[in-house]
Amino acid sequence: MLEATPLTEGWVLRHEGTALPAVVPGCVHTDLLAAGVIPDPFLGRAETEVAWVGRREWTYERDLAATNGHEQTDLVFDGLDTVAEILLDGRLLGRTRNMHRSHRFDVTGLAGRLAVRFVSAYAEAEAVRGKVGERPAAYAEPYQYLRKMACSFGWDWGPTLVTAGIWRPVRLERWSTARIARVRPLVRVEQGLGVVELAVDVERARVEAPLTLEATVGGERVRASVDGTQGVVRLEVPGVRLWWPRGYGEQPLYDVELTLLHEDRPLDVWRRRVGFRTVGLDRSADGHGTGFTFVLNGERLFARGVNWIPDDVFPSRVTRERYRSRLRQAADAGVDLVRVWGGGIYESEDFYDACDELGLLVWQDFPFACAAYPEEQPLRGEVEAEARENVVRLMPHPSLVLWNGNNENLWGFRDWGWEALLAGDSWGEGYYLGVLPRVVAELDPTRPYTAGSPWSGSWEHHPNDPAHGTHHSWEVWNRLDHSEYRSEVPRFVAEFGWQAPPAYATLARALPGEELAADSPGMLHHQKADDGNGKLRRGLERHFAFPEGDFDRWHYLTQVNQARAVAAGIEHWRSHWPMCAGTVVWQLNDCWPVTSWAAIDGDGREKPLYHELRRLYADRLLTVRGRVVAVVNQAAEAWTGALRLRRMSVEGTVVGSTEAEFTAQRRAVALVDVPEELEPVGPKEFLVVDADGLRALYFPAPDREVPYPRPEFDVSVAPGSVTVTARTLVRDLLLQADRLHPDARADRGLVTLLPGEEVTIGVSGWESPDPDAARSALYCVEPAS
Repeated sequence: MLEATPLTEGWVLRHEGTALPAVVPGCVHTDLLAAGVIPDPFLGRAETEVAWVGRREWTYERDLAATNGHEQTDLVFDGLDTVAEILLDGRLLGRTRNMHRSHRFDVTGLAGRLAVRFVSAYAEAEAVRGKVGERPAAYAEPYQYLRKMACSFGWDWGPTLVTAGIWRPVRLERWSTARIARVRPLVRVEQGLGVVELAVDVERARVEAPLTLEATVGGERVRASVDGTQGVVRLEVPGVRLWWPRGYGEQPLYDVELTLLHEDRPLDVWRRRVGFRTVGLDRSADGHGTGFTFVLNGERLFARGVNWIPDDVFPSRVTRERYRSRLRQAADAGVDLVRVWGGGIYESEDFYDACDELGLLVWQDFPFACAAYPEEQPLRGEVEAEARENVVRLMPHPSLVLWNGNNENLWGFRDWGWEALLAGDSWGEGYYLGVLPRVVAELDPTRPYTAGSPWSGSWEHHPNDPAHGTHHSWEVWNRLDHSEYRSEVPRFVAEFGWQAPPAYATLARALPGEELAADSPGMLHHQKADDGNGKLRRGLERHFAFPEGDFDRWHYLTQVNQARAVAAGIEHWRSHWPMCAGTVVWQLNDCWPVTSWAAIDGDGREKPLYHELRRLYADRLLTVRGRVVAVVNQAAEAWTGALRLRRMSVEGTVVGSTEAEFTAQRRAVALVDVPEELEPVGPKEFLVVDADGLRALYFPAPDREVPYPRPEFDVSVAPGSVTVTARTLVRDLLLQADRLHPDARADRGLVTLLPGEEVTIGVSGWESPDPDAARSALYCVEPAS
C-alpha cells in the first residue's frame, strides 16, 4: 500500500551564511518574522522595510533519510513559490517555475541533504521579460511574466510582499507495483440517476502486473480492469439526492472511494466527496442583448455573489478553520456565489470543501488579471500544465460551477491602450479563447467556461458592454455618484464596489501609536488605490458635509457611504430580475489591514457593508424605484401581503399613508405603484414602506440638504445587548462594538429608527456592559452644521 510521510519538521532557511528555523508549509517572510529578523509588514509602514526580501535568493534545507521496503520513492511538493532548484546532496532533481502546480521527483534509493533553492521572483520575471519583450499591465510590477500569485506584487488593496517558499505540503510517497497518478471524476445526473465516471491514470513500477480498479459510492460497488496505464469505472446511484446552492435546498455529499488493486491486494486509495447536480449557463440572445444566467438543477437563479481575494498575502497562513470562518460569514450574509478572483490562486481543498458544505457556488478564475500575458515559452507550457492539473483537482467539488479565463484582460486589450502598445505581440487571447476552453472541454465538460470577466461573448460587442454577458461597473466609484448605479441594468454585474476604512480596532492595531486622521501617514500607506482618499472624499461630499478634522465622523460616514453605495446597486439590479441575473460585490475579504472595498476587513471584523449585505441578499427585499415599490421575492414560495406606505416629515409627522396589496410569485419581482399623493416633496420629507417586518426608505434629497432634527435617543444595556429607543428620527444608527472592546462584535449594522421605535443590538465579547460606554460607541447621521 502506498505510504505517505509528511516532511514538515527539520527544515532550516539559509541566506548568506545564516540559518533560521523554517516552518513548512510557509514562506520566507513568515520565517523571518518568527525569527524577529523583520518587523510585521502589516503594521505601520513596515511593508517598505521588508521590500528587500522579495529580491534575494533563499534556500530551504533538511536531511532526507534513505527508505526501503518499496520499489519506488517519490518526493512530492504540492506547491513551490515559485522559481526553484531541488537538489539532493548537490544532485539536481529538477527545476520549477510555477506556484500553481505540484511537482514530483524520483528519489528511490537516495538520501542526504535536501535543498530547495529559490531564485528571486523579480529576477525570473525580468529575465522572461527580456526574452519575450515588454507587455502592458495595470500595475508597474512584473507579475505577468511568471506563474505566481499576481497580488503578491501589490494591488490597489494589497501590499507588495513578493513571497518565496514551500507554500503547500511536501511529503515522501513510497509505493510498489503501481500507484494512482490521476483521477478525473465526471459527475452527472441523468434522468434522476446519479452517475460517477472515474477516468483513472496509473503509474507503474511493474509494467506487466495485472491491475484492477474498485470504486464505491452511495452503496454501489463496481470493478474494472486497467488497460496499460488507464482505466474507467462507471457507477450509477439510483434515487440520488440533488446538491443545491444554499437557500434552494440541501447539500448532500456522497463519499467516493477508488482502490487500485493487484491480485486483490490494495496498492493505493483515492477518496473524495461529490455532489450530484446539473449546472448550466444561459447565454441566450434576447430583446435586451445577451443573457448570463446560472441554472442549477433546472432552476434559474439570481446570483447573490461576492468576489474573493487571497485571505492573507501569505496564503500558507490561511488554515482550514479560517477558510470555514470566512466562508461561514459569507453564507450568513445571504451570499450564494463566491468568485475566486484571477489575481490570486487556485485555493486549497479546504476552501472548496467548505463551499460544498455551505452551499456556496464557486466561480473560479484562471490566474490571469489586469495585464497582457505573453504566450511564448516558457510560459505557454506552464499555463497548460497548471490548467490541466487544477481542472482535474477541483472537479469533484459540486460547488464549482464556472471556469473563467481571466480578470479584465479582454477589456484591457480593447479599452486600456494595450492594442497599440502590443503592435501584434501575444497578450493572452490564445489562452482565453484557445488553450483554456480546449482544456476545460476535454477534461471537464460538465461545467461551463467563459473567456473572461467582463466579456460580452464575442468581439462583436465591446467586452464590457452591459447589455451582453458579464459587466464590471467601475465608472461609478471612479468618477460618479453611487446613485448612477440606477442608470443602467447590466445582464450580470461581476464586479462593482465602494471603498471604506476598516474597523476602528483594526486600525488601532495596525497603526500603533499613530494619531489617526484620514490623511495621517499610516492611513495613507494603508490606502493603495489610485487617488483612493480623493474618491472617498468626493463620494462623501455628494451626500454629506465633509467632517474636516474629525476622524471619528469621517470613519463613520465613509462606512455609511460604502453601505449605501452597494445597496443602491444591488437593490436596483435585483429589482430588474430576470433581465439582470446576478451581482458579485467587490469584495468580501481583505488580505491585510487596509482601506478597501471589502465587507470584512483584514482582521476579520465586519464593516457596516457586511450587515447591509444580509438585508440586500435576503430572499425577500423591498426597494423604492422611482414611483414604484419593487417587491423582490427569491424564495421558493409566493409572497403575498400588504404594503404600508407612509409619507413622513423628518420631524416624525405622517403626512399621508395607504396600504396596497401585492403578490410576488416565487423567484419573481412584483411592482406596486406609489400613489402620487404619497411622493415626498422637498428635502424635509421621505417615504417609508413596510411589509412583513421589512422596510424600504426613500429620501429624495442628499443628507447635506435634509434638515434633520438633532438625534435624541435613550440607551440601555444588558448582558449581551444594547437597546436604543428613538425620541426623534435617527438615521443610520451604528454601534461600533469594537470601540467597546477589540473582541466585541455587534449582530447588526446600520438601522434607521422613526420616533418611538427601538432596536436591540446583540453584542458578544463585551464582558462589562456600561450605558455610557455604549452611547459613546453609537454613531448616527447628524444635521449639517
